[in-house]
Amino acid sequence: MSTRSAESAGAAGVGDSSVFDPGAPYRCSPQVSLRPEPFGALVYHFGTRKLSFLKTLPLVEVVKGLEDHPDVHSAIAAAGVEEAQRPAYLKALAGLAASGTIEAR
Repeated sequence: MSTRSAESAGAAGVGDSSVFDPGAPYRCSPQVSLRPEPFGALVYHFGTRKLSFLKTLPLVEVVKGLEDHPDVHSAIAAAGVEEAQRPAYLKALAGLAASGTIEAR
């Protein structure tokens, strides 16, 4: 997966003032529904009523696995993301946190 793919994999949205901490535990927001698609997933946020996309299957796996791991780094590793791709995933996940798709738990 290219860096550009992972960067664009995050949901487009306005950020909030919170800081994304990949060393902390996260989860998919309870206000979010993920619908699997061949390319990744459709993401619908019931609170903001925004529809967005996760454009890769590995990113979907990371987002779904967040709740099962003590931090974001562990979820990325468990999904088998190569070391060279991890910065792009962290950037995408920071975007998902800013849009409210994922949240600290």
